[in-house]
Order: sequence, then structure tokens, then C-alpha cells
Amino acid sequence: MDAEIKALRDTLQKSERAVVFTGAGISTESGIPDFRGPQGLWKTVSPIDFSEFIGSEERRRERWTRQFSGDNTMAKAEPNAGHLAVANLVKVGKVSHVITQNVDGLHQRSDVPDELVIELHGNSQYAKCLECEKRFELAPLKDKFLADGTIPMCDECGGIVKTGTISFGQPMPVAPMQLAEQASLACDLFIAIGSSLVVYPAAGFPVMAKQNGAALVIINNEETDLDPLCDLVIHQQIGTTLSAAID
Repeated sequence: MDAEIKALRDTLQKSERAVVFTGAGISTESGIPDFRGPQGLWKTVSPIDFSEFIGSEERRRERWTRQFSGDNTMAKAEPNAGHLAVANLVKVGKVSHVITQNVDGLHQRSDVPDELVIELHGNSQYAKCLECEKRFELAPLKDKFLADGTIPMCDECGGIVKTGTISFGQPMPVAPMQLAEQASLACDLFIAIGSSLVVYPAAGFPVMAKQNGAALVIINNEETDLDPLCDLVIHQQIGTTLSAAID
């Protein structure tokens, strides 16, 4: 057995309450492109700031046009070996929570209970009213938008409707951040998977856990600024590494 995988297995066996933190890297193995990597989406498409979305009908129309043009890669993606390995660790009681920066919902689709997934950046697979928080499924909104160009608005309060993701310039959701902090402080092992760990405040959770006495493991294709803090760093493919460690 690979020495790093054996070390990960041993670390997991010693842990009684682990937390998994995931970034885009775990989902690239399901065919979902990341945002900040060499081939990331932000290299070709500039994000629309939250203030622009709120203040400009033209920018809202542009955002919905992007949302509804072409194939919905996230909606079609399936959980990969990495997601399934994380789900198995949750199922056997080794992992208490999955904190994720991803908006694809693949942890839930791999059978991690929704209440154990802490989505820091929201979810792209539905929309919400920014005023009353009514939830909207995307398919009817898409049909209406493509039929006559109607920009989604709330049929309850008339508020602006937006996908359930957190945009640039939008305040981080208070409840998920509080839950993530609680989980990070309660764990004895924090495993950061597929994250560049450059986006704060989310990237502060592994530091918080380590400073509170938890072991820190990073599994990522590239180096991160937090590698020197770690008890174990693995630069290997996520799915095969996790699968081998829990096999």
C-alpha cells in the first residue's frame, strides 16, 4: 500500500469525529470545471457582482441567459468515487459533517444526509427569492425565460429571484458559517479535499480546527498555502486516494 494512503487510513482509524471540507477539485472528477484553476470558468467568463445583479435589470437578464444557455453540466453530473467515499465515511459515523464550497449538490446525491452538508456558497440547482426566501425550481423558470424572456420574479412578494448560490459581493450566509465553525471546533480530524484554500472566510476553518487541536489533512492536486500546517499532505487523485484509504 502507498505510504501516504496508509498514513491517511491510520489517521482516519484514530479519529472519532472527523470533518470533511471540499472544494471544486472533488467535483472536477465528475466533469464539472472549476472556477479558479488554469482552465477555470473565470478565465473566460467574468462573474457578475451581486450589486450589479440587484441594481440592473440588464445584468439580471445576462445572468439568467448564462444560466439557461447550453447544457447544465452540474445538473447532469454524477457523484464520483471521491463523493462516494466521503458518503461512506459519513454513513459509518466517522465523519460528522461535510463542509463544502461547491454548489453542485453532489454530496447530497451521493446520499450524505442534507442536514450534515454545510453549503457555504449555496446551491445552483434551485433559485430563491431574495426577500421572502421562497424556493423555486429552475425548470419552470427556464421554460418561461426561453419562451418570452421573462426575468424571474417572486410570485409571492414581488422580490428579485436569484439562483441559490452566493455571488461575488454577496454576504456569506450566517447560519452555514456558524454551523461550519461549530463543526470545525468539535472535530478531532479535519480533511480538506480539492480546495485551493485561498477563499476566505471559508479557508479559515482548517486553520481553526488545527489551532483547536485537530489533526489536519489536505488532499489536493496542487500545493496550498496551508500545507506547512498539515499533519499529512497528499497530492494525488482524490477519488482513488479516498477509496483506497477506506477500502
